Amino acid sequence: ETGRLKAMSETIGPAKRSPTEFLKQVTGRPVVVKLNTGVDYRGVLACLDGYMNIAMEQTEEYVNGQLKNKYGDAFIRGNNVLYISTVSNKKR
Repeated sequence: ETGRLKAMSETIGPAKRSPTEFLKQVTGRPVVVKLNTGVDYRGVLACLDGYMNIAMEQTEEYVNGQLKNKYGDAFIRGNNVLYISTVSNKKR
């Protein structure tokens, strides 16, 4: 039984990461930042601070799933962020 539990924990291990670990892991990688308004920003997460203020590179703005703008660098104020998600390889 112990072996089975170990195998299960290895399978679900990434889900037990802390938010800080997740953000460190995705820094420098493509992400989707969804704002409270419903607008998505897709680009490379450059950095963020303790207030969730976000700096992104190669940023694209999507409204209702449609590309509206392309920005080089973008800065998003943390209180507007609903979530940050990784981008699957299929989308990029």
